[in-house]
Amino acid sequence: MRIVFMGTPDFSVPVLESLIEAGHKVIGVVTQPDKPRGRGKSVLMPPVKEKALERGLAVFQPSKVRAPEFVKVLKDLKPDVMVVVAFGQILPKEVLEIPPKGCINIHASLLPKYRGAAPIQWAIIDGEKETGITTMMMDEGLDTGDMLEKTAVPIEEDETGDSLHDKLSAAGAKLIVSTLEKIEHGTAVRTPQTDQGTCYARMLKKDMGDIDWAMDADAIERLIRGLNSWPGTYTKWNGKTLKIWKADVVDREYEGVCGEVVYRDKNTLLVKTGKGCLSLLELQPEGKKRMAADAFLRGYPVEEHTVFTKSGL
Repeated sequence: MRIVFMGTPDFSVPVLESLIEAGHKVIGVVTQPDKPRGRGKSVLMPPVKEKALERGLAVFQPSKVRAPEFVKVLKDLKPDVMVVVAFGQILPKEVLEIPPKGCINIHASLLPKYRGAAPIQWAIIDGEKETGITTMMMDEGLDTGDMLEKTAVPIEEDETGDSLHDKLSAAGAKLIVSTLEKIEHGTAVRTPQTDQGTCYARMLKKDMGDIDWAMDADAIERLIRGLNSWPGTYTKWNGKTLKIWKADVVDREYEGVCGEVVYRDKNTLLVKTGKGCLSLLELQPEGKKRMAADAFLRGYPVEEHTVFTKSGL
């Protein structure tokens, strides 16, 4: 089929490649404009653009996909179907109605659960045991279109936002080929969504990583994994930011205040939480590299009864 592909970040790249490998004709790739990034403000291309150029595909980067001049561009391409994954702009009705076989979205959750911007991370933070990919027909709502196919992906005990991102990206790349085959042959089954069991996966913000030590150890550990690698979790120590990249739950209670170092030896740093303790396994002092707890403790003499706090305290 003639496909217009819309996507922007790393998550979208395997899907684009799978469409090409499956023999579809990708007649255009729509992605977000190049943006300056980093301290030097170098202008970098979105990952999807890099892959599209590598594959010799036509690339379009509208600042607003709803702009009349770009809507005309899409109409002139005459796609059979549009495939959208992590594009970054909301498609208006006039765009959704362009392809005769519709616009298909690849969403990183088992809809209707975790509609919204950050379904991967919230599934981990909330302690879900599995998540997955849903392909759906797009409508004007936020992830509310009719579902087409699903595939489940288990969430491992040590799963991070990054590792689950990669698993779901690969699962989406595989599922879209199956979905398009059914669309092409008229055998796709559309299942309307209900609002039962829905929760909104709101956008991630940097201050979400500011650890509240009054939370249960289980909840903080999931937060650490879910926000790995962005925005990451952190605490305040001696007036500086200390990032926490990995921790284990210790089901034991100690006297002290939340955030207090209740035990340490040359390899172990145990912090009291609202319920239980966290053994901090991988840390990153401000301006330094990530390091294991034993290396951190060799260089930074954190004593028992030291108290870690939220940044605002």
